[in-house]
Amino acid sequence: MAQPNHDPTAGDVLGVYLRGQATAFLRALRVHEGGTANGSDATESNEAARGLRGAARRIAGSLSTFRVVTDSAWADSLRTELVWLSSTLADEHAYAARLSRLMEALQRLSGSPDVPSPRPAQPSGALTVGSARAGALLERQLTLARTRAHSATLQALGSSRFHAVADAVAVLASEVPLDRVAARGRIEEVLVPLASVTETRLDTAVSALPDADATTAYSAHEDSAWYEVRRLLRVHRYAREALGDDVSRLTAAGLTLDRHRDASEAATASATAARTPRIAPATAYALGVLHADQRHAALAARQTFHTLWHPVPATTPS
Repeated sequence: MAQPNHDPTAGDVLGVYLRGQATAFLRALRVHEGGTANGSDATESNEAARGLRGAARRIAGSLSTFRVVTDSAWADSLRTELVWLSSTLADEHAYAARLSRLMEALQRLSGSPDVPSPRPAQPSGALTVGSARAGALLERQLTLARTRAHSATLQALGSSRFHAVADAVAVLASEVPLDRVAARGRIEEVLVPLASVTETRLDTAVSALPDADATTAYSAHEDSAWYEVRRLLRVHRYAREALGDDVSRLTAAGLTLDRHRDASEAATASATAARTPRIAPATAYALGVLHADQRHAALAARQTFHTLWHPVPATTPS
């Protein structure tokens, strides 16, 4: 901790941030475990899981960015485990959110509030005819995937591996293993240059993105490059959070990339469902329309990101 009449050092600032995130992790874990034991509502459980994922990502990202300020061997080990945990926890939520997104899109496209439940085909257009069965097919496939992810999450949370991670985070909440030399450095000489490295990596990845204007067609082959920008943006945002900077612009850009990821993965899910053997032509048609709709949403998110990241300067009339 910073001492009175003592300018904060790199170790002081990083320590405060990591301890805060470790405390948030443990708080969310208590809520999540209590909800699981007491059968609390899904909203509370989901929020707790979100808190766990967010804290785990922030700690892992900070240990990567500011690795030299910490005990490097400890940082590498804990970061690896936290990445595993956040990835495991994210899968169940992702499948549930994807199903909800696709059902809402089918309702919007077909104009029917009854899409999630199978119902007899009615002669009101090919999309309406196939939308109910398309929804039922998606529900079966994504619910099965979600169930498997839920089982994997429960297995992970009950494992010795997870308990070791929780114990390590509990220690982190009170004490951060720091490198004695680097931690004593000035913030602007240690933390700021390290955070700038994340910004440079992000800028390089953004500059390599293809154009995404109104005339550009969506290409799923470009998704991986956009996902990488999303990952780098998140790491950069966490670094700036640790420094106490305003991250509202980075947050807005990150939410846009979240929408891109959600839409592109929903498009993939609808395309996968359309390849199911022996489905009716009307069902395949509805899935095709849904696929195109999600591709359009992904492209719109790409355009929005470019607008946020490269705003056009305002011109004053002469």
